[in-house]
Amino acid sequence: MSEKMVTLVSSSGSFGGKQEVWSHESKELKCKMNFSVYIPPKVKDNSGIKVPVLYWLSGLTCTEQNFIIKSGFQRYASEEGIIVVGPDTSPRGVNIEGEDDDYDFGSGAGFYVDSTQDKWKTHYRMYSYVTKELPKIIDENFPVIKGCQSIFGHSMGGHGSLICALKNPGFYKSVSVFSPISNPVVGKWGQKCLTGYLGNNKKDWEEWDATLLVKKYKGPALNLIVEQGAEDPYLADELYVQNFIDACVGANVAVDYRLHEGYDHSFYFVSTFLGQHIKHHANILYSTVY
Repeated sequence: MSEKMVTLVSSSGSFGGKQEVWSHESKELKCKMNFSVYIPPKVKDNSGIKVPVLYWLSGLTCTEQNFIIKSGFQRYASEEGIIVVGPDTSPRGVNIEGEDDDYDFGSGAGFYVDSTQDKWKTHYRMYSYVTKELPKIIDENFPVIKGCQSIFGHSMGGHGSLICALKNPGFYKSVSVFSPISNPVVGKWGQKCLTGYLGNNKKDWEEWDATLLVKKYKGPALNLIVEQGAEDPYLADELYVQNFIDACVGANVAVDYRLHEGYDHSFYFVSTFLGQHIKHHANILYSTVY
């Protein structure tokens, strides 16, 4: 453990392992960032064993806390023997005028893009943070198998998971999403964030839209699951999941799309199917090791 790189914020026993929160000074975001790490019992006592890592990306308004408190994922991560990492959703306290004005832009709404607009571009680089800086921090400070990682997320974090996987073919062994913002160039949340972070040129938005990216994807199998509640109030006007599914079919990208009657956008929905996702990722990750 490199004490200069990361600082322990909290540690609690959970299903034989430890649910921890760590902080560090981010070079990409130019601020102090927290991230959560679940350490399964398989590796918690400095046994020398290394395990795969699964990255979770949360949705609008979340911090690193929401997922670790609400989802109950620790039971499944303990059973499957994988480390699960969850970053915050944006820079915090960087003193940009208006950063705390709206729930769906600025603080808690980094949208997992690298901003190009003068007001935001110094700090709002969540894509590079998630795909470059954070994996390096995890590789150097925790008992993970380098290069053996997958990614999953919810809502805005579903969008982030999809674009991270599509823009980095082969980097993640699998990807799964719950209620993802799938076609942000046409959704209200997406348009607001893309305009604010990237400007008014809609051509610049296209590299951050999963529905458009998947049409030109040429990498290895994504091992992709899309989980969606049929009663999700955001399905029609914000998520546009069917657009993404249709694009996958058109591009011959295999996707396991699961639409569930009686479920909405909440963590009640996420927690219902979360165990299946973690098992899915663990099976694929361990199959690449042995």
